[in-house]
Amino acid sequence: QAGVVESGGGLVQAGGSLRLSCTASGSTFPSSMMGWYRQAPGNECESVSIIDSEGRVYYSDSVSGRFTISQDNAKNAIYLQMNNLKPEDTAVYHCAPAYVDYLPGVGSCWGQGTQVTVSS
Repeated sequence: QAGVVESGGGLVQAGGSLRLSCTASGSTFPSSMMGWYRQAPGNECESVSIIDSEGRVYYSDSVSGRFTISQDNAKNAIYLQMNNLKPEDTAVYHCAPAYVDYLPGVGSCWGQGTQVTVSS
């Protein structure tokens, strides 16, 4: 996704944790509402978690209670703390502008993203 850099992915065993980071490559994020999206091979892009400029958050049912999204305005960064990871969380994770319907947009899973692989 243009305007952001994702990092923090890796290989982890089921039950483990990872923290993803999304930093703005410019002075600000491309949108006041940003989200994390993921796409596994053969699957469609799906919304994972979204945060707006006032700190309101959204989580998909599949990650609610396990993932936490946060933002650090001073560092122009958005984080996704992922706990109790499951093999079905394996995907490429992308940080991208979000929409009020919480659904992924055309470009939500574009770009390199960061790979998360959870082994069983």
